[in-house]
Amino acid sequence: MDLGLQDKVALITGGSHGIGKAIALALAKENCKIVICSRDLDKLKEAQGSINVLYKGAFSIRADVTNEKHITSTVKATLDHFGTIDILINNVGGGGRWGSPNILETSYTVWQEVWNKNIGAALRFTLEVLPYMIKQKWGRVVTITSILGKEAGGRPWFNIAKTAETVLMKNLSMNKELVRNNITFNSVAPGCIMIPDTGWDEEQKKDPQAFSKMVDEKFPLGRLGLPEEVADVVTFLCSKQASLVNGASVLVDGGESRCF
Repeated sequence: MDLGLQDKVALITGGSHGIGKAIALALAKENCKIVICSRDLDKLKEAQGSINVLYKGAFSIRADVTNEKHITSTVKATLDHFGTIDILINNVGGGGRWGSPNILETSYTVWQEVWNKNIGAALRFTLEVLPYMIKQKWGRVVTITSILGKEAGGRPWFNIAKTAETVLMKNLSMNKELVRNNITFNSVAPGCIMIPDTGWDEEQKKDPQAFSKMVDEKFPLGRLGLPEEVADVVTFLCSKQASLVNGASVLVDGGESRCF
């Protein structure tokens, strides 16, 4: 199926590993021009090499998305290189394991840092790219949230930040001045995803037997999700075929969550 993404310019935040990298690779397979940013220069270079195997011309930018100047310079570098931005993937985030289960033992700084890394970055990037999408009368903004942005549970600072991202996409999707310029706004809410060298991978290595038992009991499919499974959904939302999908929050969790 031709998804109509040939030579579209896609900026993926946090695109050097995990879900972000998987999205970058999936869009590269559709012949998108890829820009990724993150703080880890080594991971950026490795990811850029993998992307260029699929569709040459990708480049990477070292950036801290909690720094507003870095966001502005990332968007500017993308525009200087490719001339426009067609697709924005607000993927960077985190903080679900930060702080303490006891909120009284968790400093307010944690709440602020998680907010800035998630909704703060997504909002700033979105505001930066929208003028160019309006000008060309086409755009896709997809924000990676979480099932914890749709239901209770987890650390509250993370839930609040992810819920805010979902609400941002929904509100923008109802703005006639934006969406009648063929710009859509959607969020994708993954469940637990197995990513190397992150929390779930560490838990599995600590006690493989206990981890396997927990997964069998908790997850309907008997396994965690893969970054590529999230990336496939995101790629469709960026396509011409998804033109009517606007303001959706799509669960990609294998039935893990209790929300709908």
